[in-house]
Amino acid sequence: MTATPPLQSYALAARDAARALSAAPPKAKNTALLAMAAKLEAQKEALYAANQQDLEAAQASGLSAAKLDRLRLNEKVLHDLLAGLRQVAEMPDPIGEIEGLEIRPNGLQVGRMRVPLGVIGFIYESRPNATVEASALCLKAGNAILLRGGKEAWHSNNALVGLLQEALLEVGLPKEAIQLVPTTDRSAILEMCRLGGLLDLIIPRGGRELIELVQREARMPVLAHAEGVNHLFVDQSADLEMALQIALNGKAQRPSTCNSLEKVLVHQAIAPVFLPRLAQVMQAAGVELRGDERTCALIPAKPASPEDWAMEYLDLILTVKVVDSLEEALKHIARYGSRHTETICTQHHAHAMRFLREVDASLVLVNASPRFNDGFQLGLGAEIGISTSKLHAYGPMGVKELTTTKFVALGQGQVRE
Repeated sequence: MTATPPLQSYALAARDAARALSAAPPKAKNTALLAMAAKLEAQKEALYAANQQDLEAAQASGLSAAKLDRLRLNEKVLHDLLAGLRQVAEMPDPIGEIEGLEIRPNGLQVGRMRVPLGVIGFIYESRPNATVEASALCLKAGNAILLRGGKEAWHSNNALVGLLQEALLEVGLPKEAIQLVPTTDRSAILEMCRLGGLLDLIIPRGGRELIELVQREARMPVLAHAEGVNHLFVDQSADLEMALQIALNGKAQRPSTCNSLEKVLVHQAIAPVFLPRLAQVMQAAGVELRGDERTCALIPAKPASPEDWAMEYLDLILTVKVVDSLEEALKHIARYGSRHTETICTQHHAHAMRFLREVDASLVLVNASPRFNDGFQLGLGAEIGISTSKLHAYGPMGVKELTTTKFVALGQGQVRE
């Protein structure tokens, strides 16, 4: 299959726009970002109306509560989007920076200049806020972006992209720097994957089926994240009240997100005291508990199946296991974790440092909620996704992660002997 002319034309226009953006001064990009924030704020009622169309259609089609939550565009979501746009505008512009300049024995100065990646293809599901976050980060990094959103957010995404393009035109930047694929037909995903030579990178953000499809079919590099099978290990020395609050926030604050808590591992020495308290707070929050045999002997919980340990629920379900030691917890996480987010609650410094060193995840935390694995929360302004692969980016991908470097050399007539 080859790309249809309309979609190919979108990618060609994005390439031209990317060349213009790579030469755009920081002030123009920052002014555009601030103009985007102003337009979204001024037109928020129109955005809510478009989003309501999507919500009503999604409810009628039986979309799950978790996906409805991700689809919803409300005052809180818009407030965070506006704050993110303004924060990205205030960040230093990385484009053109020369790093590690060294003088060779022959006098040649060699360094690396930070440059845009080019054209980013972004395929995502049910999250209109991702439209704004991805567009803002790509603009700041000098990249054009071709967006393929899910059908559930069609009206929301069209309204958002229209306003973002208006802001680009107002400051003299090409509106083709931010484009929405004009169809939600699934064939468009395959067409984007075949646009090698036009798209420099493709980022799928959604369920396992989508990510595996893109990884299998793409003719360009792929940056993707696995599911968020995220653990909290409650160590023997943990402050139990702190552990309860971290577990409750991680699971119940927004269970539909990839940085929510899915599993709790509890040291056997404190399990008889901690687990009844955990059961009490989770029951009050409407969370269904599943557990191993030792857990079920201590609290009312559904026996966990073998599949539970590697499952991302994105729902008010939590699986609990009693472990004998930090060593056992580390082995369990290594086997079942998805390299997304892992947390330890402990007052033991050596245990905390060992957990930080040995756990392989894009964010490892000590005594803090996994919900902090988020570009905005970590000071990036926003994120285009959380990469759980290690090449090019590992963790939330902000402005710098959407750039690369090229070698540059400054000479005074040197020739190679």
